[in-house]
Amino acid sequence: MEEKKKKFSLMSAILSVICVVFVAEAAAPVAAIGNSQFFWWIFLLVAFLLPYGLISSELGTTYIGDGGIYDWVTKAFGHRWGSRVSWYYWINYPLWLASLAVMCPDLLTTIIGIQFSTVASVVIELVFIWIIVWISFYPVSDSIWILNGAAIIKMVLAVLIGGLGLYVAFTRGMANEYTVSSLLPSFDLNSLSFISVIIFNLLGFEVICTFADDMENPKKQIPQSIVAAGLVIAAIYIFSAFGISVAIPTDQISTGSGLIDSFKLLTGSTDGWFIILVAFLFLLTLFGNMISWSLGVNNTACYAAENGDMPKVFGIRSKKNEMPIGTAIMNGIVASVVVVIAPILPNQDLFWAFFSLNLVMFLLSYVPVFPAFYKLRKIDPDTPRPFKVSGGDGFLKFLVVVPMAMILISLVFTAIPLQFDAASLSEQLPITIGAIVCVIIGEVIIIAKKIKK
Repeated sequence: MEEKKKKFSLMSAILSVICVVFVAEAAAPVAAIGNSQFFWWIFLLVAFLLPYGLISSELGTTYIGDGGIYDWVTKAFGHRWGSRVSWYYWINYPLWLASLAVMCPDLLTTIIGIQFSTVASVVIELVFIWIIVWISFYPVSDSIWILNGAAIIKMVLAVLIGGLGLYVAFTRGMANEYTVSSLLPSFDLNSLSFISVIIFNLLGFEVICTFADDMENPKKQIPQSIVAAGLVIAAIYIFSAFGISVAIPTDQISTGSGLIDSFKLLTGSTDGWFIILVAFLFLLTLFGNMISWSLGVNNTACYAAENGDMPKVFGIRSKKNEMPIGTAIMNGIVASVVVVIAPILPNQDLFWAFFSLNLVMFLLSYVPVFPAFYKLRKIDPDTPRPFKVSGGDGFLKFLVVVPMAMILISLVFTAIPLQFDAASLSEQLPITIGAIVCVIIGEVIIIAKKIKK
């Protein structure tokens, strides 16, 4: 039988990385940090993105396959840690899917001008969820046009918001005063709780490794796409963050609708054709986000299930195209349950509530990745490494410790209540409880599957 033609070119790989890593809806929570966000962006680009990109490039080209970070951690620390990583990595996805679903009714209201009831909103959210599930039944090569299109739209929105910000800054002034002191790092608890969003915005490069089977030359394309996309992503994040900070005073930024609110304020219009177009394009990027991430997350969870480290339902594949449909359906079920119960939850900033929990679980899944890189260098030195990070043992330890410390510190400020007034507790305590419940479920899976090491 003739081998199928590979459809993933280098440009498609670069655009797919941009689609995966650049998260347009996360720009507003970062802008809520204030002017010091620019310091944190630059600091984390150096302290986190650089070592993470190097490590992902080496591991992704050395251990090519569907397992991604699960494979790396399992090879280094055994199946118990592999099970934990695959569970944390998976559970974040349906929570994130739910957080984006709850944005859809408001975006549709902006587009068509109709206010939706609670029941109608839930129906819209469920439709969004199951469209994503249905598309994820098909191979990544069938969805290249969606990934490429979403990446281009994201870049267009980022350039537009940044360009409008520059225009308004020169013609009308800025909503936030820019001084040297305001650009210095802010260490108040509210600002520090959003630092995790910047790290979240810089994660996802390893997802491209799970597309290896659809690439023309993965050992070259993976590091090339990571480097090229990383530079583009850094630029568009900072540019779009500037546009939002010009439009809205920091203390008035909405974590859910900040991007659309910025366009409205910068243009002075709330319902014109341009705002409708922006809302429509933003809605398309939500589909692109979830489709691109589903292809990586589903493969990882299915691969883990096939190796006995996740429940068997996650290992169900399509008989037609071998796609991990069991994981995709579980995504839909969990996300659907979340949006159905959402209207009765006390915290009605639903986007931030679900997004924060997704954020905590997602960051937890990456904690073992960095020491896994170092250990694999020690226990598996003879495996060919098409891309190998240069440097001595001290430098490698530095690459491991610094980004891992960044994740752990950000988790503390996001998941653990450090202020005990009623408002702070009502916002953070559900995240803490939700994270604990998710971790306990992961440990139950390990016990139920009788994973010994």
